[in-house]
Amino acid sequence: MAELNKEYIQKMEDVLAVYEKPYNPAQPVVCLDEKPVSLHADVRPPIAAKPGKPAKQDNEYERCGTANVFAVVEPKSGRHFTTATPDRCAAEFARLGGARHRAVPLRPEDPPHHG
Repeated sequence: MAELNKEYIQKMEDVLAVYEKPYNPAQPVVCLDEKPVSLHADVRPPIAAKPGKPAKQDNEYERCGTANVFAVVEPKSGRHFTTATPDRCAAEFARLGGARHRAVPLRPEDPPHHG
């Protein structure tokens, strides 16, 4: 976290002010988040549930690399989009965020971009 100085607090208040605005389909508030995840495979096949017995899964697993999950949320409209990418590189982030930015201005003073 950055130092809690007047400049940081003012920037945070600016962000919070955006979230407080009423919903406007022409200028939606869009949030983008990402999370790295580990990919696992079963070493032994799981045992399916049977009447009166729960399913069983071994805690041992084979590590199969990593992936990255991006989530784009437009909270006031209830819309969201989630996608997984093989890695967390600038190109993937730009592809996801850039496509959204061309369609929707991120700040009221930004002109719409189409192209």
